[in-house]
Amino acid sequence: MLQIQNIRENQESIITALKKRNIDAAPMISKVLELDEKRRSIQTELDATLAESNKLSKEIGMLFKTGKAQEANVLKEKTAGLKEASKKLGEDLNTTAEELQQELYLIPNVPHESVPSGNSDEDNEEIFKEGDIPTLSEGALPHWELAKKYDIIDFELGVKITGAGFPVYKGKGARLQRALIAYFLDKNAEAGYTEMQVPLMVNEDSGYGTGQLPDKEGQMYHVQADDLYLIPTAEVPVTNLHRGDILAESDFPIKYTGYTPCFRREAGSYGAHVRGLNRLHQFDKVEIVRMEHPNNSYQALDEMVEHVKNILRELKLPYRILRLCGGDLGFTSALTFDFEVFSTAQDRWLEISSVSNFETFQANRLKLRFKDENGKSQFAHTLNGSSLALPRVLAGILENYQTEEGIKIPEVLVPYCGFDIID
Repeated sequence: MLQIQNIRENQESIITALKKRNIDAAPMISKVLELDEKRRSIQTELDATLAESNKLSKEIGMLFKTGKAQEANVLKEKTAGLKEASKKLGEDLNTTAEELQQELYLIPNVPHESVPSGNSDEDNEEIFKEGDIPTLSEGALPHWELAKKYDIIDFELGVKITGAGFPVYKGKGARLQRALIAYFLDKNAEAGYTEMQVPLMVNEDSGYGTGQLPDKEGQMYHVQADDLYLIPTAEVPVTNLHRGDILAESDFPIKYTGYTPCFRREAGSYGAHVRGLNRLHQFDKVEIVRMEHPNNSYQALDEMVEHVKNILRELKLPYRILRLCGGDLGFTSALTFDFEVFSTAQDRWLEISSVSNFETFQANRLKLRFKDENGKSQFAHTLNGSSLALPRVLAGILENYQTEEGIKIPEVLVPYCGFDIID
């Protein structure tokens, strides 16, 4: 959520910056400023009314002490009117503040100056590419056919139990899945991230805190009886660990990692491009989350990007990094880098990680602050990244490591799997 003071002071620059997202933010900003002015006007009137009421109360006490009961009773009638007025003003203030909050929730984050203009993922900027794309033998198969051939993932069984998008991992497929989770967590821990095991359901405040609500409400599974949401990413519960906290500068950097299953409705996703592991309703992901001093957050973002690069180098998967354009940038992000692995059998790039800096956008919603060297409260910067999302990494391994003898296991994963080939 954008800070209201920043909107007041930088109205035009914010409207201009949000044009990178291909939105005309002027009406939203105008509405916010109108409500803010109304809120401040009511607050001023309420403060004056309460001050007058307090002043009269003191005068009434003095009048009673000096035996001037008649004059005191006249003032008491006046204070009764002031109390009624202050009650009404308080109600108006709460209503206006809530309206303002709801309007602020609708405005996305301001893109970083380095974000390129563009309308869709077609306009994202490739900034890095590494790894050799393997030459597969004739008759190479996509991962969903390999999964069936070697009996390691059963998509139909998942449909029987739950529905489409809920696969069942079997035998060596399940072990490879567990190996990837353990490997990712170990790599993150080696890089200084503290492992956290968090709830898989969150309340509404947590959803609003990281910005999934109201923006992605339709994409989240909602347990209405308890008003809880199944998490779409570990980012939500892990970032909310510090909701409402006031940190010390010495607490930075705060670095967490966590593995969770993730749940997404993915409404409207159909077609060959979402076949197999390409798009699921339930999937496993290992996340990294950081809380940083504003002066250091972009250095932290670079470190996170390098960290994910090193993991993909060890897995020896061909990958590239994209800087997302304004039209493809997530609602809460100021700057995002997407990692994609090349699926040789599908002849296409598959997204496996997003690494983002949200600057103060989430912290403002979370009320996550720190005391600076002068004792003044400031909002922290929050960042997160997938390190990594499993389905498409697994798809990339199955397809790129397939041979006529079977599917070889990346060398770095062999100690975690206990086998070196799926045959």
